[in-house]
Amino acid sequence: MAFLTEDLLETLRSRAAAVDAANEFPREDYEDLKQAGYYGAFVPKEYGGAGLSLVEICAEQTRLAKYAPATALGINMHQIIVGLGRHLVRNGVAAGEKILREAAAGKLFAFGISEPGNDLVLFGSLTRAERDEAGYRLYGTKVFTSLAPAWDYLMTFGALKDDSGVRDVFGLVERGDGGFAIKDDWNTLGMRATQSNSTVLDGALLRDENVLGIVAPGPNKEPVVYGIFSNFEILLGATYQGIGERAIEVAVEHVKKRRSVLHNDVYANDPDIRWRIAEAALTMNAVGPQLRELAAHIDSGELGGADEYPRFSAAKNVAAEASLRTVEECIRACGGSSYYAGHELSRLYRDVLAGLFQPSDQESLHGSWASLVLGPVTRKEN
Repeated sequence: MAFLTEDLLETLRSRAAAVDAANEFPREDYEDLKQAGYYGAFVPKEYGGAGLSLVEICAEQTRLAKYAPATALGINMHQIIVGLGRHLVRNGVAAGEKILREAAAGKLFAFGISEPGNDLVLFGSLTRAERDEAGYRLYGTKVFTSLAPAWDYLMTFGALKDDSGVRDVFGLVERGDGGFAIKDDWNTLGMRATQSNSTVLDGALLRDENVLGIVAPGPNKEPVVYGIFSNFEILLGATYQGIGERAIEVAVEHVKKRRSVLHNDVYANDPDIRWRIAEAALTMNAVGPQLRELAAHIDSGELGGADEYPRFSAAKNVAAEASLRTVEECIRACGGSSYYAGHELSRLYRDVLAGLFQPSDQESLHGSWASLVLGPVTRKEN
């Protein structure tokens, strides 16, 4: 049974175009999601949540994205942190319990990892971490910080440099502790209602009890890194899947009404248009099974081999790229009316483009897969 009701989803859809046009944060959407218990939907029942599995929350994210893509992408970041909390608790990291209990209580978690010009992303930070008597103070800038106007906790990290070398400190910044400034700089092509403003950390505090892990930089099986990466890639893919599936719904409805003067018939009977719609459906058909397989793997609690990180990245990229191609096919099928800003396909096209920029990008993906199948680059010395 679905968690989010159709009535709620239709309400969110009714606001989506307006908040996109106004470039504003959809506070009403989040209040509705909170009241529906969606903040705690992915939290295990023993911590006060609804106990949905990763497979199930992915399905909800796909449904939500079909109605309000930007709202889906924003709350997706919260669900990623809940997934991290689940993984930490499963691996004996007590700090993960706070994530689960606070999410179940209606607190909102945001994701603050990306930094300007840093293509290491999760695997190394430009932000400086300094030891403080209460924990660690962070100094740096995070970009694409979804939920910036509303989060209660920001999951973020910084690099601690001392006599033992460089380690990345991951933890939760509490909004009430201050030490940060949020820029009003989110004026983007799409996903405008996420309001993913840049966040300047100027002494933001990671309290000792909110530290989630202190680890060596780079891809590894440390619970905090693995928990973030796996949930991020799978849930992001599931969210973009919803955009592609919605584009097909819009196109099907459109071509059943759009008429050809030349053939004196609806375009739904035109063989070329039928081919385009079928091509879109075939493209999306390959997305869900891959995401569900990986989500079930995470739900099982089993850790795999060296190919896991590339597989997670591949699933996200398959979903994002397939959804982009699908929206393009649907726009072609619907003709010039979809070029107007008021057409839903126009907004879906702008929103789906965001998937190109979120990690792992195609360059990183191909690099990791080349190393996986070819091994490291070797060069003969002259």
